[in-house]
Amino acid sequence: MIRRRTLLTALATTPVLSGVAVTTTATPAAAAEPASNTDLYADPTWTEGVHWGRRSRRHLIDDQSRTDRAPFLRSTVIAPHGGGIEGGTSELCLAIAGYDPADLAPTPAAGPVHDFWMFEGLMSSGNGALHVTSTHCDDTIARSLCAGSLNVLSLHGCKPEQAGLEPGAAAVLVGGLNPTFRQYLMEEFTAAGIRAVTASGEEEIAGIDPDNICNRTLLGMGAQLEMTTALRTAMFAPGKNTIADRATNLLPPFWTFTAATRRAIDRVEAGQTVL
Repeated sequence: MIRRRTLLTALATTPVLSGVAVTTTATPAAAAEPASNTDLYADPTWTEGVHWGRRSRRHLIDDQSRTDRAPFLRSTVIAPHGGGIEGGTSELCLAIAGYDPADLAPTPAAGPVHDFWMFEGLMSSGNGALHVTSTHCDDTIARSLCAGSLNVLSLHGCKPEQAGLEPGAAAVLVGGLNPTFRQYLMEEFTAAGIRAVTASGEEEIAGIDPDNICNRTLLGMGAQLEMTTALRTAMFAPGKNTIADRATNLLPPFWTFTAATRRAIDRVEAGQTVL
């Protein structure tokens, strides 16, 4: 069970990746909430590929010319609680990074694409037991990708009551330590007709701890999105909001949210010079 509280102020080329095998395995009876990814990976109670999985993409930078410069990818998108932990965040992570969640084809084909990483719960139930707080996310690949990026966008799911919102609220909470990134996200969501609020108060939702994985960037700051259950549910066809079915049953609100987020990333990158 994830226990988080907050006070909020309302504001207006295809990668080769292995698929995720969805199992019907339930939570092991002896499982205890992991203190970190390291602890979870070392716990014999859990098995990679059965109870949990990881997916990531680091794009090649091949610069062997003395006169020309290879492009430097500025941004990484992550979903620390994907799969069945915080439903919908895996699919959004892929789409915002520039890949179709169903077949991993670049979407749009012209790009741009971003690096990504996700940790996913694969069980039929009880995936919340795999939740590792963002300040304790110490997966080696995740930290390496974030440490080499100017921007990190971390995607999460929450219930309205965890966010201090009314029951059934469909909203996205925008947090993290990068004020420019937060501003652009707020503006793009609002322009797209998506209710956006600025997260404040308890760190897990506000994303203001420097140790939060979203802030472990080259700049020491990033952005975090907490999406309520109702907002995420509206992105997938009724009866298809499952680990196995979500990627092939995306509704227009999914792509509206994805496009708004990508526009915000484009804006923040446009102001960043890579020396």
